[in-house]
Amino acid sequence: MSPARLGVAGAAAAALLLPLAGQASAAPSVTQDSLTPTTMTAGVAASARLTVHSSSCFTAKTLGVGVRDAAGNNLDFPGNASNVRICPSGVKFTSGSRTLPAGTYTIFGFWQESGGAWHNLPSKKLTVGAAPSTATPTPTSGSPISGQSLTWSDDFSSSIAWGSKWVGDTSSSYRYGDHNPDDNKLDWLDQSKVTTSGGIATFTAQPSSHTLENGKQAWATGLLTTEGSSGGFQVKTGDYAETRVKPPSGSGAWPALWTWKDGNGEIDSFEYHPDNPNLLELTNHVTSGSDYYTDSGAIAPGQWVTIGTHYGAGSVDWYVNGKKVYSDGHGVGSDFSAYLILNLSVCAGQYHPAPSGSTPLTMQADYVRVYR
Repeated sequence: MSPARLGVAGAAAAALLLPLAGQASAAPSVTQDSLTPTTMTAGVAASARLTVHSSSCFTAKTLGVGVRDAAGNNLDFPGNASNVRICPSGVKFTSGSRTLPAGTYTIFGFWQESGGAWHNLPSKKLTVGAAPSTATPTPTSGSPISGQSLTWSDDFSSSIAWGSKWVGDTSSSYRYGDHNPDDNKLDWLDQSKVTTSGGIATFTAQPSSHTLENGKQAWATGLLTTEGSSGGFQVKTGDYAETRVKPPSGSGAWPALWTWKDGNGEIDSFEYHPDNPNLLELTNHVTSGSDYYTDSGAIAPGQWVTIGTHYGAGSVDWYVNGKKVYSDGHGVGSDFSAYLILNLSVCAGQYHPAPSGSTPLTMQADYVRVYR
């Protein structure tokens, strides 16, 4: 990177350098509209995204995103764009991906005039968290509910038992069976997107050739449901269901363990979105009750966490790593039953960010177990 750019302070909000001697006119005014990421995980590659607009149309020689560490060293995102046309209508830039060590950094957009002068845009704080443990989890000892024993499980020690235990290409929770654009989802179900290896199930989502009814490009993604299988397993009032998962880090990922039957029956053991990296959404849609449970020590992208739900008649209780974290006080009633769903949805962008590119998203699961 040119030494001229390195000496420019990054925090001056769209304050441009004075014209060089002999220039006929001042440079156009460039405004930064958005800049991400502001958080990363050490060792996990991420791309930067920058949106800018200008006071009048012109061509910038270079557009990119810079990063400086606490000592002032430049650790820019790779893949600067060249000869970029910037207009009042705006332009979006996505860098190449890179990793950073844990620490606190400064991130900022920059651009270069055709004559060579560099301009830095407003800076933000970029926090890179420590890399979580990637060790294979140790199975838990059983249900936290006294007197229960294991009644149904899948430890993913062999190939997915399609048809007999799980179905992966359709669910009645999806309007069209294999996709559901009405629920802010880009999903198009594809059972090949769930694979097993070494006792771990990996769910993958990636852009597909399908187009949804709303015109958006669908993502082929993995789902497991007991609905429609020959076993037809359902959880019931009093059961305790548990899974151990490794949440994803990619923008747009939306993993969950939940239940569904007859147009509802939905109890969300958890929903997770990487833009809230330490938070689980816990919800009882059958009667009522919900909680945003936050724990930076237990919940993070790429870190194994055990999540369980007791479907009590008078209260649904949620557990994280064996500890009860929320009771809704409403329950599911005495006659509750519903099918299990474990899946990786993809956000369409209404409530949480959609994918920023075409990089596949992944989520892993160690097991699903039900005690009765």
